[in-house]
Amino acid sequence: MKIKTDYRTAMKVSLFILIMVLIAPLRTLATESISEAFEPHDGMMPLTGCTLITDTKDDKLIGNVARMFNNDLRMVTGDTLEISHKRWSGKNLLIFGTIRSTHIRYLSKEGVLDLSPLRNGTEQFIIKTLKKPVSRYDSVLVVAGSDPRGAAYGLLSLSEKMGVSPWYWWADIPVDKHSDIYIKADYVSKAPSVRYRGIFINDEDWGLYEWSAKNYEPEVGSIGPKTYRRVCELLLRLKCNMLAPAMHLCSHTFYSHPENKLVADEYGIMITTSHCEPLLFNNLSSFEWRSDRDGEWDYGTNRKTIYNKLDARVKEAAGFENIYTMGLRGLHDEGMRGNHTMEEQVRLLEQAIADQRRILSSHIKKND
Repeated sequence: MKIKTDYRTAMKVSLFILIMVLIAPLRTLATESISEAFEPHDGMMPLTGCTLITDTKDDKLIGNVARMFNNDLRMVTGDTLEISHKRWSGKNLLIFGTIRSTHIRYLSKEGVLDLSPLRNGTEQFIIKTLKKPVSRYDSVLVVAGSDPRGAAYGLLSLSEKMGVSPWYWWADIPVDKHSDIYIKADYVSKAPSVRYRGIFINDEDWGLYEWSAKNYEPEVGSIGPKTYRRVCELLLRLKCNMLAPAMHLCSHTFYSHPENKLVADEYGIMITTSHCEPLLFNNLSSFEWRSDRDGEWDYGTNRKTIYNKLDARVKEAAGFENIYTMGLRGLHDEGMRGNHTMEEQVRLLEQAIADQRRILSSHIKKND
């Protein structure tokens, strides 16, 4: 990545500092049982030259992270791995996927891979090297996840061991070059101690918005899918799982670009929202709510319009992973709109919560 201006670097470093403050305490992965070397050692499997095996029936995040890992390997060695789905080829294999993967289940049935630590787990992974686990293969390196994010965290942990920092792009951290990489592993991760981990892109006016609109995607003129792709990649590499997007007046709303939610889904990142965005709806932005068109944001006098807006948003977003906030307040940082007594405000809040629960249940199945 080439740095265009000092201003651009400053904006990237600003996000670096913000996320480090919020995320650093959450990253507790220990890697004592994952060893890497850049020269051959007994019991270590060479990564270079092996075949990367995935299952096309696995989650789409698996395919995306496999490509990310291949790019990481290219940055280190200049080479990439053959990615195969239907056959095992080569003397050394890297098998990657969830516990639903056909290839990983095969190793479990053969009795050479114990998946019990991942049963009923959340965002956990196993990384293990197997010497001659089945005939015809010298070594197999398995990265298996309890779910797609767990598998992704596992393979990207190998990227870190190779020397590719999660901040390689945002902070321009250089990647040391090596001709070969060797791995030996026997590691089972713990479930994250914090279930939802991520950031809220707050007060983007002075930083990320200016950088995105003027430097990174001027064709959009705001924070758009190209920027969110970089943000979501960073979050996944940091073993996060959620993002509250930018939402100030200056920015295009997250849902004003349909590609944004596709990008987040591609990286396994759940979308949530902040204080003035019930059910993912941003009432601050003119992209979403305009008083001259939609009337007042007053649940006492304009309930039908507000209800329909929220219903449409949940219907649009229901096919993706989200964390929904609920409630009723004014525009942005204001209190509840309307000339209502305290008793009336309580009644309206109860009505709004009931309506929002009804909207969610009408578009989202209980097991989603």
